[in-house]
Amino acid sequence: MTPTDARPELATDTVVAAGAVVWKLVDGKVRVLLVHRTQHKDVTIPKGKVDPGETLPQTAVREIQEETGFDVDLGAPLGSVEYTLPNGRPKIVHYWSAEVDPGAAERHSYEANGEILALEWLPIAKAAKHLTYEHDADVLDRFAAQVEAGHARTFALVVLRHGKATPHEQWDGPDHTRPLLHRGIEQSLSVAGGIAAYGPERLVSSTAARCLSTIGPTAAITGLDVKASATLSQDAWTGDGARVSAAVAKRIAKRQSVVMCSHGPVIPQIIEAAASLGGATITRDLRRSAALGTGEFSVLHFSLESETPWLVAVETHSSGL
Repeated sequence: MTPTDARPELATDTVVAAGAVVWKLVDGKVRVLLVHRTQHKDVTIPKGKVDPGETLPQTAVREIQEETGFDVDLGAPLGSVEYTLPNGRPKIVHYWSAEVDPGAAERHSYEANGEILALEWLPIAKAAKHLTYEHDADVLDRFAAQVEAGHARTFALVVLRHGKATPHEQWDGPDHTRPLLHRGIEQSLSVAGGIAAYGPERLVSSTAARCLSTIGPTAAITGLDVKASATLSQDAWTGDGARVSAAVAKRIAKRQSVVMCSHGPVIPQIIEAAASLGGATITRDLRRSAALGTGEFSVLHFSLESETPWLVAVETHSSGL
């Protein structure tokens, strides 16, 4: 299982970027997309720098669209690479895989511009030889390992903790009616683009006002309705987690990417159930994914190609604030 905690401690002058290995399947063979950059005169994997306020997944999807014209949903993470720029500044780039429909790729037209001279689809081995930089070849090797293991195609369980809410002692009404603070509203807006980057097909939320408000911006971006579930609420929490486990099993069985917005006490039960269903042992990275702060989200990636759901990667993200 590949872990990713996208909250590294970085030097203040570090350039942070994100991108993806964009791929398609043609006659049973994988082809990956390389970009020939105009100004740099190099061949690389599409990527770009994080804009202020963005989460890393949001950056990856935006940069793929800007550099290649493809609108993609992110698959499993491929880790990161670090290197030093010619000006001496350190740079870290985070990568994912992202499949595109071969028919759409065939119909896709692209015009050279000041940034990208050309796009090129190549088999993995051939693409590795065309890349200008060794660190890009390392990323491609990781993707090749995903393909070899049958983990290239995945669906995601995105677990979101509600944003910062009005404290208990400052609210006279029932706990489930506590609203988000302004900070919580900002968090919900900040993470929406990052969550949408994984192409969720269903949105499920606790019935608490703070959860429904947190997932609202994601619903607005994706155009999906939100299903309110009392099972995910803090009021319904029980120590055995049986109802939560059943809810998670139901969602994973559908093999569709889904977002579940819930609370601090409930989220560890969601993660534990997902890990058990996915055949994973509880690791430090899974424990981190369960210990979400307000406005944070974790993404658990399950293989679409295994007979039973198999957890292949987990990553955790904070808001871009």
